[in-house]
Amino acid sequence: MKWGFYRRRPWFLSGRCVEKVQRHQCRTCGRTYSETSPLLKRGSWYAREVHRCAIDHWQHGGTSLRRTAELMRSWLGQQERYRLWRPLDREAKEEERCHLAASTVHRWLDKAGVKAEESVEGQLAGIAETTAAGADGLWAKLCGGGKRVVLLLQDSVTGVAFPPLIASGEESARSWQQLFERAQQAGLDLAQLRGVTSDGAQGLTAYLREGLDWVQHQRCVWHLWRNLNRPLAQAVKEACAGLEGEAAKRRSAEVRKELGKLIHNVIDAVDYAQAEQAMEELRRHVVGAKIAHTLNVHLDRILIHSLDYYQGVQRVTPEWCWRDFRLRLSHGRNHGSAQRLERAALLWAVYRNFTPAQVRSEHKRKYRHPGLSPLAVAGFPHQNISYLDALEV
Repeated sequence: MKWGFYRRRPWFLSGRCVEKVQRHQCRTCGRTYSETSPLLKRGSWYAREVHRCAIDHWQHGGTSLRRTAELMRSWLGQQERYRLWRPLDREAKEEERCHLAASTVHRWLDKAGVKAEESVEGQLAGIAETTAAGADGLWAKLCGGGKRVVLLLQDSVTGVAFPPLIASGEESARSWQQLFERAQQAGLDLAQLRGVTSDGAQGLTAYLREGLDWVQHQRCVWHLWRNLNRPLAQAVKEACAGLEGEAAKRRSAEVRKELGKLIHNVIDAVDYAQAEQAMEELRRHVVGAKIAHTLNVHLDRILIHSLDYYQGVQRVTPEWCWRDFRLRLSHGRNHGSAQRLERAALLWAVYRNFTPAQVRSEHKRKYRHPGLSPLAVAGFPHQNISYLDALEV
């Protein structure tokens, strides 16, 4: 039965408002309790919508915790940067000023990360049925100065991100094994997996050879191009030996263009026969022998995507997805421990799966599935359900 009420005055997005909280008493034992409100957070000066807004701003805006807290204070208390938005408005009264701290926002993020951590098991069951995946490892700094590597795995077809893993040391075979075990726990069927694209990490290569011997390792051609920059520069320098001034510049441009075209012919070959023919042309070039030797080492792994059995395996790692998470790692010193960093990474993966790709009009920047989230591409239309709703934040 009802047993009185009390009033709370938390911060909402529209400012501070008075909310009445109903009390009840149990007829059996006589204990009293407060009615749960969907608008409020127990023990917090801020309403649920403020919690959700701050978390989403950090996730979607790509800013630091300090700036997220500053924006929320400016919005709620009409202070700080609000004066730049509305310069003619009067300044808020001193007792109405908002004092939201960056540490408070960090605590909210960590609590949401705990819920993401609890949802790992079966998180993508029936959704992540893929035959091709992309993998990468990103380094992050902790508050105390330590470093950790964040291991990421993504469905190459739908873009669904599997729960990441924080490894304490290098990208060892054991670390990659733990990542694939976590992905399997979330719903990945390893028996259906045929190919994994990465930058050539030795730990991943060792794990696939020992633990998943039926899975082929596709070498990322973008990373391969980046690794060829030094041999290419050395070959151009060798070709321009003895030349000076404008003659050296012209010769350098000519050789770089010739070698670039020959390398493209090898990497972009549709089958192994065409690649071998292009490789032979590269070897016959005056300064192309060393580059041809480097390419020949990786030739078997850069053309796996061309085989019919490995259809769906991508030539490059999903850097367009990782770059969003790199923004979070650039502010990684906000995370005081590896556990907090891992929970932030798990929260990002859930956010990533629910976020639709942009619809862009530029010809050079188009997404494969504009307007659709990875979950929607995978056949799970979540409609108006957000990642915050899914985690019950």
